[in-house]
Amino acid sequence: MTRNVIGACAVVFFTLTAMGPTPVAAPDSRGLPMRFDVRVEGPASVCGKDCRTLVSATGAITAETPREFETFAQRNNIRGATLILDSDGGSVLGALALGRAIRAQRMTTTVGKLVDVPAVSGVTEKRARLQARAYCESMCAFVLIAGVERYVPAEARVLVHQIWLGDRREDPTAANYSAEDLVLVQRDIGRLAQYTIEMGGTIDLLEIALKIPPWEPMRLLSRDELRGMKIVTFDDGPEISSGAATTASTLSNGSRVSVNERSWIIGDNAGRAVMTRKHPLTVEGDDIGNFELTFTCGEPGKDLVVTYSERRRSGDTGRVPEALTDVGLSLSGKSVPLKVVSSRPSDNPLEFESVASGHVPAELFRTFADTRSRSLMIETTSNELATAIRVGNSGVARGYLKFAASCGDQVRTRSTELRPGG
Repeated sequence: MTRNVIGACAVVFFTLTAMGPTPVAAPDSRGLPMRFDVRVEGPASVCGKDCRTLVSATGAITAETPREFETFAQRNNIRGATLILDSDGGSVLGALALGRAIRAQRMTTTVGKLVDVPAVSGVTEKRARLQARAYCESMCAFVLIAGVERYVPAEARVLVHQIWLGDRREDPTAANYSAEDLVLVQRDIGRLAQYTIEMGGTIDLLEIALKIPPWEPMRLLSRDELRGMKIVTFDDGPEISSGAATTASTLSNGSRVSVNERSWIIGDNAGRAVMTRKHPLTVEGDDIGNFELTFTCGEPGKDLVVTYSERRRSGDTGRVPEALTDVGLSLSGKSVPLKVVSSRPSDNPLEFESVASGHVPAELFRTFADTRSRSLMIETTSNELATAIRVGNSGVARGYLKFAASCGDQVRTRSTELRPGG
Protein backbone atom coordinates (compact mmCIF):
# COMPACT_ATOMS: atom_id res chain seq x y z
CA MET A 1 0.00 0.00 0.00
CA THR A 2 1.32 3.44 -0.89
CA ARG A 3 1.41 5.80 2.04
CA ASN A 4 0.20 9.24 1.07
CA VAL A 5 -1.31 11.10 4.00
CA ILE A 6 -1.59 14.81 3.27
CA GLY A 7 -3.30 17.92 4.47
CA ALA A 8 -6.30 18.64 2.24
CA CYS A 9 -6.23 21.88 0.35
CA ALA A 10 -8.36 24.46 -1.42
CA VAL A 11 -7.80 26.10 -4.78
CA VAL A 12 -7.02 29.81 -4.60
CA PHE A 13 -6.89 32.04 -7.66
CA PHE A 14 -4.74 35.17 -8.04
CA THR A 15 -5.03 37.86 -10.69
CA LEU A 16 -1.68 39.30 -11.81
CA THR A 17 -1.22 42.28 -14.10
CA ALA A 18 1.02 42.08 -17.15
CA MET A 19 2.90 45.21 -16.15
CA GLY A 20 4.97 46.00 -13.09
CA PRO A 21 7.36 43.89 -10.94
CA THR A 22 7.68 40.20 -11.69
CA PRO A 23 7.06 37.70 -8.84
CA VAL A 24 9.89 35.29 -8.14
CA ALA A 25 7.53 32.32 -8.62
CA ALA A 26 5.13 31.81 -11.54
CA PRO A 27 1.41 32.43 -10.80
CA ASP A 28 0.53 28.72 -10.95
CA SER A 29 3.57 27.49 -9.02
CA ARG A 30 1.56 26.75 -5.86
CA GLY A 31 0.35 23.56 -7.53
CA LEU A 32 3.90 22.40 -8.25
CA PRO A 33 6.35 20.87 -5.76
CA MET A 34 7.81 23.51 -3.43
CA ARG A 35 10.78 25.46 -4.73
CA PHE A 36 13.13 27.83 -2.94
CA ASP A 37 14.71 31.10 -4.09
CA VAL A 38 16.91 33.54 -2.22
CA ARG A 39 16.98 37.32 -2.54
CA VAL A 40 18.26 40.31 -0.62
CA GLU A 41 15.59 42.68 0.63
CA GLY A 42 15.28 45.79 -1.46
CA PRO A 43 15.45 48.39 -2.64
CA ALA A 44 18.58 49.31 -0.72
CA SER A 45 17.36 52.91 -0.43
CA VAL A 46 14.54 51.65 1.83
CA CYS A 47 16.23 49.15 4.16
CA GLY A 48 19.80 50.49 3.99
CA LYS A 49 22.17 48.49 6.20
CA ASP A 50 19.28 46.43 7.64
CA CYS A 51 18.29 44.63 4.42
CA ARG A 52 17.37 41.04 5.24
CA THR A 53 18.08 37.83 3.39
CA LEU A 54 14.72 36.60 2.07
CA VAL A 55 13.94 33.04 1.00
CA SER A 56 10.74 32.25 -0.90
CA ALA A 57 9.14 28.83 -0.34
CA THR A 58 6.35 28.45 -2.89
CA GLY A 59 4.40 25.33 -3.84
CA ALA A 60 3.22 22.00 -2.49
CA ILE A 61 5.16 20.17 0.23
CA THR A 62 6.24 16.71 -0.92
CA ALA A 63 8.24 13.90 0.67
CA GLU A 64 11.31 15.22 -1.21
CA THR A 65 10.92 18.84 -0.05
CA PRO A 66 13.01 18.52 3.18
CA ARG A 67 15.95 17.02 1.28
CA GLU A 68 15.71 19.72 -1.39
CA PHE A 69 15.65 22.40 1.31
CA GLU A 70 18.75 20.91 2.96
CA THR A 71 20.56 21.00 -0.40
CA PHE A 72 19.42 24.59 -0.93
CA ALA A 73 20.67 25.56 2.54
CA GLN A 74 24.09 24.04 1.82
CA ARG A 75 24.43 26.11 -1.35
CA ASN A 76 23.17 29.38 0.14
CA ASN A 77 23.93 31.20 3.36
CA ILE A 78 20.41 31.35 4.76
CA ARG A 79 20.97 30.87 8.49
CA GLY A 80 18.84 33.44 10.32
CA ALA A 81 17.13 34.50 7.08
CA THR A 82 13.39 35.17 6.67
CA LEU A 83 11.40 32.39 4.99
CA ILE A 84 8.39 33.57 2.94
CA LEU A 85 5.68 30.87 2.65
CA ASP A 86 3.03 30.60 -0.07
CA SER A 87 1.73 27.02 -0.10
CA ASP A 88 -1.42 24.92 -0.17
CA GLY A 89 0.17 22.31 2.09
CA GLY A 90 0.94 18.71 1.20
CA SER A 91 2.69 15.75 2.84
CA VAL A 92 2.42 15.51 6.63
CA LEU A 93 5.78 13.85 7.19
CA GLY A 94 7.38 16.11 4.58
CA ALA A 95 6.09 19.20 6.39
CA LEU A 96 7.36 18.02 9.79
CA ALA A 97 10.84 17.27 8.44
CA LEU A 98 10.88 20.60 6.59
CA GLY A 99 9.83 22.45 9.75
CA ARG A 100 12.65 20.90 11.77
CA ALA A 101 15.17 21.79 9.05
CA ILE A 102 13.92 25.39 9.10
CA ARG A 103 14.23 25.55 12.90
CA ALA A 104 17.79 24.23 12.64
CA GLN A 105 18.59 27.23 10.42
CA ARG A 106 17.14 29.60 13.07
CA MET A 107 14.96 31.27 10.45
CA THR A 108 12.10 33.73 10.83
CA THR A 109 8.92 32.67 9.01
CA THR A 110 6.08 34.66 7.47
CA VAL A 111 3.44 34.37 4.72
CA GLY A 112 3.77 36.17 1.41
CA LYS A 113 5.49 36.28 -1.98
CA LEU A 114 8.72 37.80 -3.18
CA VAL A 115 8.51 40.36 -5.97
CA ASP A 116 11.73 41.31 -7.74
CA VAL A 117 12.66 44.97 -7.67
CA PRO A 118 14.37 46.66 -10.64
CA ALA A 119 18.09 46.01 -10.86
CA VAL A 120 20.52 48.84 -10.21
CA SER A 121 23.17 49.50 -12.84
CA GLY A 122 26.44 47.80 -11.96
CA VAL A 123 24.88 45.67 -9.18
CA THR A 124 24.47 41.93 -9.83
CA GLU A 125 22.79 41.17 -6.50
CA LYS A 126 19.14 40.17 -6.92
CA ARG A 127 16.77 42.10 -4.67
CA ALA A 128 13.09 41.64 -3.87
CA ARG A 129 10.37 42.97 -1.64
CA LEU A 130 7.66 41.14 0.28
CA GLN A 131 4.16 41.05 -1.20
CA ALA A 132 1.89 40.13 1.71
CA ARG A 133 -1.20 38.88 -0.18
CA ALA A 134 -0.67 35.11 -0.06
CA TYR A 135 -2.02 31.93 1.52
CA CYS A 136 -0.54 29.35 3.89
CA GLU A 137 -2.90 26.36 3.91
CA SER A 138 -3.19 23.04 5.70
CA MET A 139 0.29 21.62 6.50
CA CYS A 140 1.86 24.97 5.63
CA ALA A 141 0.57 26.27 8.98
CA PHE A 142 2.73 23.68 10.74
CA VAL A 143 5.75 24.76 8.70
CA LEU A 144 5.01 28.38 9.65
CA ILE A 145 5.41 27.63 13.37
CA ALA A 146 8.94 26.33 12.74
CA GLY A 147 10.31 29.88 12.69
CA VAL A 148 12.14 31.09 15.78
CA GLU A 149 10.18 34.28 15.14
CA ARG A 150 7.03 34.34 13.02
CA TYR A 151 4.44 36.83 11.89
CA VAL A 152 1.51 36.96 9.47
CA PRO A 153 0.81 40.22 7.59
CA ALA A 154 -2.75 41.54 7.69
CA GLU A 155 -3.27 40.72 4.00
CA ALA A 156 -2.08 37.12 4.36
CA ARG A 157 -4.28 34.16 5.26
CA VAL A 158 -3.59 30.98 7.23
CA LEU A 159 -6.11 28.14 6.77
CA VAL A 160 -6.29 24.67 8.31
CA HIS A 161 -7.97 21.34 7.62
CA GLN A 162 -7.84 17.72 8.72
CA ILE A 163 -5.08 15.50 7.38
CA TRP A 164 -6.33 12.81 5.01
CA LEU A 165 -5.13 10.04 2.73
CA GLY A 166 -4.08 11.90 -0.40
CA ASP A 167 -5.38 9.37 -2.94
CA ARG A 168 -8.88 9.62 -1.41
CA ARG A 169 -9.08 13.34 -0.81
CA GLU A 170 -11.31 14.31 -3.74
CA ASP A 171 -14.29 12.24 -2.59
CA PRO A 172 -13.39 11.07 0.94
CA THR A 173 -16.64 9.55 2.15
CA ALA A 174 -17.09 7.49 -1.01
CA ALA A 175 -13.74 5.73 -0.46
CA ASN A 176 -12.90 2.56 1.46
CA TYR A 177 -10.47 2.53 4.38
CA SER A 178 -8.58 -0.32 5.98
CA ALA A 179 -7.49 -0.70 9.58
CA GLU A 180 -3.95 0.01 8.38
CA ASP A 181 -5.13 3.33 6.90
CA LEU A 182 -6.57 4.36 10.27
CA VAL A 183 -3.37 3.38 12.06
CA LEU A 184 -1.31 5.56 9.70
CA VAL A 185 -3.58 8.58 10.13
CA GLN A 186 -3.66 8.29 13.92
CA ARG A 187 0.11 7.83 14.06
CA ASP A 188 0.61 11.01 12.05
CA ILE A 189 -1.80 12.91 14.31
CA GLY A 190 0.40 11.90 17.25
CA ARG A 191 3.49 13.10 15.40
CA LEU A 192 1.77 16.40 14.62
CA ALA A 193 0.91 16.91 18.28
CA GLN A 194 4.48 16.23 19.40
CA TYR A 195 5.88 18.53 16.70
CA THR A 196 3.47 21.38 17.52
CA ILE A 197 4.55 21.45 21.16
CA GLU A 198 8.21 21.06 20.15
CA MET A 199 7.97 24.18 17.97
CA GLY A 200 6.37 26.27 20.72
CA GLY A 201 2.83 26.22 19.36
CA THR A 202 -0.24 25.16 21.31
CA ILE A 203 -2.34 22.04 20.89
CA ASP A 204 -5.28 24.33 19.98
CA LEU A 205 -3.86 24.55 16.45
CA LEU A 206 -4.16 20.81 15.96
CA GLU A 207 -7.53 20.66 17.76
CA ILE A 208 -9.10 23.21 15.39
CA ALA A 209 -7.56 21.63 12.29
CA LEU A 210 -8.91 18.20 13.24
CA LYS A 211 -12.46 19.59 13.52
CA ILE A 212 -12.60 20.40 9.78
CA PRO A 213 -13.43 17.33 7.63
CA PRO A 214 -12.03 17.24 4.07
CA TRP A 215 -15.46 17.87 2.53
CA GLU A 216 -15.77 21.24 4.30
CA PRO A 217 -14.03 24.44 3.18
CA MET A 218 -10.80 25.25 4.97
CA ARG A 219 -10.94 27.09 8.29
CA LEU A 220 -9.41 30.57 8.23
CA LEU A 221 -7.61 31.39 11.48
CA SER A 222 -8.46 34.77 12.99
CA ARG A 223 -5.85 37.21 14.25
CA ASP A 224 -6.81 36.33 17.84
CA GLU A 225 -6.39 32.62 17.07
CA LEU A 226 -3.00 33.20 15.44
CA ARG A 227 -1.87 34.92 18.61
CA GLY A 228 -3.54 32.50 21.04
CA MET A 229 -2.09 29.43 19.30
CA LYS A 230 1.35 31.09 19.26
CA ILE A 231 1.50 30.78 15.49
CA VAL A 232 2.71 34.38 15.49
CA THR A 233 5.29 35.64 17.97
CA PHE A 234 4.74 39.28 17.05
CA ASP A 235 1.87 40.97 15.29
CA ASP A 236 1.52 43.94 12.98
CA GLY A 237 -1.96 43.63 11.52
CA PRO A 238 -5.66 44.17 12.29
CA GLU A 239 -8.15 41.45 13.13
CA ILE A 240 -9.06 38.86 10.49
CA SER A 241 -12.64 37.59 10.62
CA SER A 242 -12.52 33.86 11.35
CA GLY A 243 -13.82 31.59 8.63
CA ALA A 244 -14.00 34.12 5.77
CA ALA A 245 -11.95 32.45 3.07
CA THR A 246 -11.61 32.97 -0.68
CA THR A 247 -11.26 29.60 -2.33
CA ALA A 248 -13.03 28.20 -5.35
CA SER A 249 -16.08 29.70 -3.58
CA THR A 250 -16.55 32.58 -1.14
CA LEU A 251 -17.83 32.13 2.40
CA SER A 252 -18.97 34.79 4.84
CA ASN A 253 -19.55 35.55 8.51
CA GLY A 254 -17.58 32.64 9.88
CA SER A 255 -19.92 29.98 8.45
CA ARG A 256 -18.32 26.90 6.92
CA VAL A 257 -21.22 24.56 6.21
CA SER A 258 -20.59 21.75 3.75
CA VAL A 259 -21.43 18.12 3.17
CA ASN A 260 -20.47 14.59 3.95
CA GLU A 261 -20.39 12.84 0.58
CA ARG A 262 -21.71 9.44 -0.53
CA SER A 263 -21.53 7.75 -3.90
CA TRP A 264 -23.91 8.79 -6.69
CA ILE A 265 -26.64 6.30 -7.50
CA ILE A 266 -28.90 5.87 -10.53
CA GLY A 267 -32.62 5.53 -9.87
CA ASP A 268 -35.92 5.70 -11.74
CA ASN A 269 -38.55 8.42 -12.02
CA ALA A 270 -41.64 7.68 -14.16
CA GLY A 271 -39.65 5.33 -16.36
CA ARG A 272 -36.67 7.65 -16.77
CA ALA A 273 -33.33 7.38 -15.03
CA VAL A 274 -32.22 9.94 -12.45
CA MET A 275 -28.78 10.53 -10.92
CA THR A 276 -28.98 11.25 -7.19
CA ARG A 277 -26.67 11.84 -4.28
CA LYS A 278 -27.70 12.25 -0.63
CA HIS A 279 -25.55 13.69 2.17
CA PRO A 280 -25.66 14.92 5.74
CA LEU A 281 -24.93 18.62 6.15
CA THR A 282 -22.07 19.39 8.54
CA VAL A 283 -20.39 22.42 10.07
CA GLU A 284 -16.90 21.68 11.41
CA GLY A 285 -17.90 18.03 11.47
CA ASP A 286 -21.14 18.51 13.44
CA ASP A 287 -24.29 17.15 11.78
CA ILE A 288 -26.90 19.89 11.17
CA GLY A 289 -29.19 18.26 8.59
CA ASN A 290 -29.07 16.66 5.16
CA PHE A 291 -29.42 17.48 1.47
CA GLU A 292 -30.07 15.77 -1.83
CA LEU A 293 -28.87 16.66 -5.34
CA THR A 294 -30.72 15.12 -8.31
CA PHE A 295 -30.22 15.29 -12.09
CA THR A 296 -33.15 14.31 -14.34
CA CYS A 297 -33.80 14.47 -18.09
CA GLY A 298 -34.38 17.81 -19.78
CA GLU A 299 -34.40 18.54 -23.50
CA PRO A 300 -32.65 15.56 -25.19
CA GLY A 301 -29.03 16.31 -25.99
CA LYS A 302 -29.33 19.86 -24.70
CA ASP A 303 -29.73 20.03 -20.94
CA LEU A 304 -30.59 18.29 -17.69
CA VAL A 305 -32.83 19.42 -14.84
CA VAL A 306 -30.98 19.70 -11.53
CA THR A 307 -32.82 19.86 -8.19
CA TYR A 308 -31.23 20.73 -4.86
CA SER A 309 -33.21 20.07 -1.68
CA GLU A 310 -32.06 20.40 1.92
CA ARG A 311 -33.34 20.02 5.48
CA ARG A 312 -31.33 22.16 7.91
CA ARG A 313 -31.60 22.46 11.69
CA SER A 314 -29.97 24.76 14.22
CA GLY A 315 -27.45 22.22 15.54
CA ASP A 316 -25.24 22.87 18.55
CA THR A 317 -24.78 26.54 17.64
CA GLY A 318 -28.43 27.29 18.46
CA ARG A 319 -28.67 29.48 15.37
CA VAL A 320 -32.14 29.11 13.81
CA PRO A 321 -31.93 28.47 10.03
CA GLU A 322 -33.22 31.11 7.62
CA ALA A 323 -34.80 30.97 4.17
CA LEU A 324 -32.42 30.53 1.24
CA THR A 325 -32.24 33.50 -1.14
CA ASP A 326 -29.77 32.20 -3.75
CA VAL A 327 -28.51 28.80 -4.90
CA GLY A 328 -25.88 28.21 -7.58
CA LEU A 329 -23.99 25.29 -9.07
CA SER A 330 -20.40 25.49 -10.38
CA LEU A 331 -18.88 22.80 -12.58
CA SER A 332 -15.67 22.93 -14.63
CA GLY A 333 -15.35 26.65 -14.03
CA LYS A 334 -18.89 27.43 -15.23
CA SER A 335 -21.69 28.68 -12.97
CA VAL A 336 -25.39 27.84 -13.26
CA PRO A 337 -27.91 29.73 -11.09
CA LEU A 338 -30.79 27.72 -9.59
CA LYS A 339 -34.19 29.18 -8.78
CA VAL A 340 -35.31 28.85 -5.16
CA VAL A 341 -38.70 27.13 -5.45
CA SER A 342 -39.44 27.10 -1.73
CA SER A 343 -37.67 27.66 1.57
CA ARG A 344 -39.73 27.55 4.76
CA PRO A 345 -39.89 26.03 8.25
CA SER A 346 -40.83 22.36 8.43
CA ASP A 347 -43.19 20.85 10.99
CA ASN A 348 -40.34 21.43 13.43
CA PRO A 349 -39.92 25.23 13.86
CA LEU A 350 -36.17 24.76 14.36
CA GLU A 351 -35.81 23.14 10.92
CA PHE A 352 -35.96 24.64 7.44
CA GLU A 353 -36.79 22.79 4.22
CA SER A 354 -35.59 24.29 0.94
CA VAL A 355 -35.81 23.33 -2.74
CA ALA A 356 -34.10 24.94 -5.74
CA SER A 357 -34.06 23.89 -9.39
CA GLY A 358 -32.46 24.82 -12.71
CA HIS A 359 -31.04 23.55 -16.00
CA VAL A 360 -27.47 22.34 -16.63
CA PRO A 361 -26.08 21.89 -20.18
CA ALA A 362 -25.80 18.18 -21.02
CA GLU A 363 -22.27 18.67 -22.31
CA LEU A 364 -21.24 20.18 -18.98
CA PHE A 365 -22.56 17.16 -17.07
CA ARG A 366 -20.66 14.84 -19.42
CA THR A 367 -17.42 16.32 -18.12
CA PHE A 368 -18.54 15.48 -14.59
CA ALA A 369 -19.08 11.85 -15.65
CA ASP A 370 -15.40 11.45 -16.51
CA THR A 371 -13.74 8.48 -14.83
CA ARG A 372 -11.15 10.83 -13.33
CA SER A 373 -11.87 12.47 -9.97
CA ARG A 374 -13.90 15.63 -10.46
CA SER A 375 -16.16 17.68 -8.25
CA LEU A 376 -18.88 20.29 -8.49
CA MET A 377 -19.72 23.05 -6.05
CA ILE A 378 -23.14 24.00 -4.70
CA GLU A 379 -23.31 27.46 -3.11
CA THR A 380 -26.29 28.66 -1.08
CA THR A 381 -27.02 32.00 0.55
CA SER A 382 -29.51 33.09 3.18
CA ASN A 383 -29.71 36.45 4.94
CA GLU A 384 -26.22 36.41 6.47
CA LEU A 385 -25.11 32.83 5.88
CA ALA A 386 -23.21 31.48 2.87
CA THR A 387 -22.49 27.78 2.41
CA ALA A 388 -20.15 25.99 0.03
CA ILE A 389 -20.79 22.32 -0.75
CA ARG A 390 -18.21 20.30 -2.69
CA VAL A 391 -19.55 17.09 -4.26
CA GLY A 392 -17.30 14.49 -5.89
CA ASN A 393 -18.22 12.29 -8.86
CA SER A 394 -17.79 8.80 -7.36
CA GLY A 395 -20.30 6.49 -9.06
CA VAL A 396 -21.32 8.87 -11.87
CA ALA A 397 -19.30 7.18 -14.63
CA ARG A 398 -20.64 3.76 -13.64
CA GLY A 399 -24.27 4.68 -14.41
CA TYR A 400 -23.86 7.52 -16.88
CA LEU A 401 -24.42 5.59 -20.14
CA LYS A 402 -27.73 4.21 -18.86
CA PHE A 403 -28.72 7.62 -17.57
CA ALA A 404 -27.89 9.35 -20.86
CA ALA A 405 -29.70 6.67 -22.88
CA SER A 406 -32.83 7.18 -20.79
CA CYS A 407 -32.66 10.89 -21.62
CA GLY A 408 -32.22 10.19 -25.36
CA ASP A 409 -28.73 11.69 -25.35
CA GLN A 410 -25.81 10.97 -27.67
CA VAL A 411 -22.67 10.40 -25.60
CA ARG A 412 -19.32 11.35 -27.10
CA THR A 413 -16.14 9.93 -25.59
CA ARG A 414 -12.63 11.19 -26.27
CA SER A 415 -12.08 8.86 -29.23
CA THR A 416 -15.50 7.59 -30.41
CA GLU A 417 -19.16 8.48 -30.41
CA LEU A 418 -21.40 6.03 -28.59
CA ARG A 419 -25.14 5.64 -28.79
CA PRO A 420 -26.16 4.65 -25.24
CA GLY A 421 -27.82 1.28 -25.06
CA GLY A 422 -26.69 0.33 -28.58
